[in-house]
Amino acid sequence: MLLDAAREAAAESVGCRPDELTFVSSGTRAVHAGVAGALTGRRRVGRHLIVSAVEHSSVLHSAEDWEASGGSVTTVAVDRAGAVAVEGYEAAVRPDTALACLQSANHEVGTEQPVAEVAEVCRAAEVPLLVDAAQSLGWGPVPGPWSLLTASAHKWGGPSGVGLLAVRKGVRFAVQGPVDERESGRAAGFENLPAIVAAAASLRAVRAEAAQEAVRLRELTERIRVQVPRLVTDVEVVGDPVRRLPGVVTFSCLYVDGETLLHELDRAGFSVSSGSSCTSSTLTPSHVLRAMGVLSEGNVRVSLPAGTPAEEVDRFLSVLPGAVTTVREKLGAPTTPVTVAAVGEGDSLVVDALGKRCPIPVIELAKVIGDVPVGATIRVLSDDEAARLDIPAWCEMRQQEYLGEEPAEKGTAYLIRRTS
Repeated sequence: MLLDAAREAAAESVGCRPDELTFVSSGTRAVHAGVAGALTGRRRVGRHLIVSAVEHSSVLHSAEDWEASGGSVTTVAVDRAGAVAVEGYEAAVRPDTALACLQSANHEVGTEQPVAEVAEVCRAAEVPLLVDAAQSLGWGPVPGPWSLLTASAHKWGGPSGVGLLAVRKGVRFAVQGPVDERESGRAAGFENLPAIVAAAASLRAVRAEAAQEAVRLRELTERIRVQVPRLVTDVEVVGDPVRRLPGVVTFSCLYVDGETLLHELDRAGFSVSSGSSCTSSTLTPSHVLRAMGVLSEGNVRVSLPAGTPAEEVDRFLSVLPGAVTTVREKLGAPTTPVTVAAVGEGDSLVVDALGKRCPIPVIELAKVIGDVPVGATIRVLSDDEAARLDIPAWCEMRQQEYLGEEPAEKGTAYLIRRTS
């Protein structure tokens, strides 16, 4: 009885029938099961999958697995705000398309996607659309004729270890692995009843206050979006300024190591996250920021949970400039001298930043851009993967011309022409 009541409550919030909803162990598990089940169920149609370039890693990992098994994948690009174009999905659909995936809102920059419009495109083409609604479900139902939907309870403040998988009636779906008698055969093992009840109750509770709280949090995030560029120099606020989640705002700071900045803010009592390329675990750029073509270094994602007081936002804005200044002072010069040598004709320069991690290559580029005349070029040598994203982003912020990249004896050479 408790399980049935929780399913009915969750289904009402999702906007589906109770018998279309399955409780699974996590949002990631819901994505993996949903993608695999839909693709296998429609294998007679074809083996083509469509995803956006900024999907959560669980979707992209499913796509990689599908491609490794012989399927084909089309990745739809996004604009600089992180949004897909409906036309991109229209162009990607093929006669052998078995499934399309699109997140409702991005987990790193908060940009909301045109899910309803894409769902209409998919319905017209008779292609099911799976929506990863983990970031947005706590704020409201997902619009449009979607076919499958996934979510995770901890994203709306519920317990961890509970995910939702909704599969509309009429969608061909084949369960992968041994079939269990529970949860329509889509989730093996005994249900975590206390967590499921808590997940359904918390979803109903947050949705009851979502409209009012969304207005308040949008005002606070807008305050951050406006004030950060005024308080801190060389900052790029990323993500769509209008179509975005209420409590998420993301910005990137030039000449700043993202991990170091997070530590400085942590000392001041602020727990924020980063999609920066300079994470100690990977040293690779965020795939979301890379797809958007925006600056990745010094990236900060601020998430305001429900109930965040305005005073905390004001205190964050008062602390941030000093934290950024501290990090920039620490990174004011590379640990070893950078080699700058004149080559070729016309006062061209080569900046040898090999072996140096972000943001050092961009710092050194900024230092020497004034040493060459307008029209001259600079070649930055770097073997850091982040340079492929950060140098073009720096050029756009500084109105300098990025000429592209070319192979070098070591690493890659990035070419920049001074325009002003």
